[in-house]
Amino acid sequence: MLSVALHHVWEYTEVDRAFWERHLEGWLPGRIFDAHTHVNEPRFRVEAPTEEKRRQYWVNEVDEPIGAAEAARCSAAVFPGREFCCLAFGHPSLQYDIEGSNAELQQQCVQWGWYRLAVAKPDWSARRLADELEMPRTLGIKPYYSLIPGQDPDSRDKFLEASIFEFLPRHQLEVLDRRGACVTLHVPKADRLGHPENIAEIKQIRREYPRIVLIIAHFGRCYTLAHAEEALPQLANDEGLYFDNSAVLNPDVHRLALRTLGAGRILYGTDNPIFYMRGRRQWQGTTYTNRTNYPFHFNKDREPAQVEATYTLYMYEALLAIKQACQRLRLPRDQIEAIFHGNAERLVASIPGNHAPARRNR
Repeated sequence: MLSVALHHVWEYTEVDRAFWERHLEGWLPGRIFDAHTHVNEPRFRVEAPTEEKRRQYWVNEVDEPIGAAEAARCSAAVFPGREFCCLAFGHPSLQYDIEGSNAELQQQCVQWGWYRLAVAKPDWSARRLADELEMPRTLGIKPYYSLIPGQDPDSRDKFLEASIFEFLPRHQLEVLDRRGACVTLHVPKADRLGHPENIAEIKQIRREYPRIVLIIAHFGRCYTLAHAEEALPQLANDEGLYFDNSAVLNPDVHRLALRTLGAGRILYGTDNPIFYMRGRRQWQGTTYTNRTNYPFHFNKDREPAQVEATYTLYMYEALLAIKQACQRLRLPRDQIEAIFHGNAERLVASIPGNHAPARRNR
């Protein structure tokens, strides 16, 4: 069978089909709910990233927008034979027409039977946010520090060290709490989730706004075991706090998260379209290196061609890491099902105004 185009420069190849058959086909549940995926029609990118910005951080080179129809096609390709639903949101960047992309995605989620989070600017008024939350298939918001006004066009990280309350302000938290809405939070700080201010502010949000369904994205950006060991135990006792496991390829991090948090607080996510990238990730201490077979600027230290020929999709490497962690812990099947769809479906049902069952796509 020939290779099939996925997204950007990536294809779905015989290597991927073999990887799926060997590692995933017999293990993955029949339903998949992707709780962290970016869907944004390309026409809403109003400002192309500068060359300097592309070189600043590896994500900036690979993060090309994907529209809803293309996202549905790619999801069907990488999850063959599975029922699929998702919680989608656009790109949290001022390089996009936030208003336009939010409106378009809301309509697409109605069409596809998905759910969405609105990308929310911190300068939105309480009324503006409340109006957005009234839209069908809308569960809550996706805030981000790169939406703080006054961004540097050559860097996404001017406000990396911001307080969470600078891009998720209190007047918005009050609206979200009243509605029992969802927030997927990408934590700031170079030190990631374990930074004392992040821990303190997350605990404060949970204490003062307890009806918000708060999901910490990417296990709090704990991509290495050292960061996970520092951060996750500090939030282990809050059973109402959730985490998505998107973009985490390290099986040791998944295993620690399962032991520390429990399967009932973890939601599967891909972070696609970024994780259609081919390659693998390696870790040392608190740093990681991304390997891939495409000549991006960040990809300087290439592996031999015969090694690169074995690369599969990053999202498949992440799925294998989850599988390895579950097997090491002898996780029961019902808990595996919870991670991949049950937890997300339960949270969707708990949010007022969004009780319609998902129309899953095959």
